[in-house]
Amino acid sequence: MKKKSSSGEPIRLQSYLAKAGESSRRGGEDLIREGRVTVNGRAAELGESVTPGLDQVKVDGRRVDLNQIEWVALHKPRGYVTTRDDPRGRRTVYHFLPPELHHLFHVGRLDRESEGLLLLTNDGDTANRLLHPRYGTTKEYLVEVNGKPDARALERLEAGIRLEDGFARAVSAKLLEQVGDDLFLVELVLREGRKREVRRMMEKVGHPVERLVRRRFGPIELGDLGPGRWRRLSTLELKNLRDTETSS
Repeated sequence: MKKKSSSGEPIRLQSYLAKAGESSRRGGEDLIREGRVTVNGRAAELGESVTPGLDQVKVDGRRVDLNQIEWVALHKPRGYVTTRDDPRGRRTVYHFLPPELHHLFHVGRLDRESEGLLLLTNDGDTANRLLHPRYGTTKEYLVEVNGKPDARALERLEAGIRLEDGFARAVSAKLLEQVGDDLFLVELVLREGRKREVRRMMEKVGHPVERLVRRRFGPIELGDLGPGRWRRLSTLELKNLRDTETSS
């Protein structure tokens, strides 16, 4: 075990990589197993600890230092993909961020046709907790669907629906109002975030999605943030994230 240093307290290497925004803790373990991480010039070992500011950590030969934690909320518009670079040349959500924030990674995804709240950060530990099914972080969506879902359809969404990749269940499903010719607005709250999960669930109950907007992720709300706009999370929002992490 390393001795304590004025540079900082020793922490597990995989946690160090996560705090540096290099990966999630699980991803950090993979990097270590693959031999891509060195500590003070030697191959890193899974489970070892390092002291920030004292030990030199590198990934693929590139030095990795702890960064100031950053969290950003972005209102993703329709038609943009949630990735940093797209081999097909499609527009990405990073188009809306200044270059100095392009190192942040997105916490989960919204598909190309979906809109709403997207969180980006360099805080791998907290991001991992928000995404891990074990912690049950809720996400709230406003969904415009074809046809008026009856009570039975809403009950099915809450009871659970079998999809191709397993069982999917809404924490709550509420019919809000009619918003157009045969278009109705539904509020859905989910704990999971599987690929196109909301769209597939609504398709199963006979109400295809015309528009999907995520307006809350855990304790963070979209609020009045306009499409294509971003903001840093407030001190209170960061506290709420930490409280959510602690209570999970």
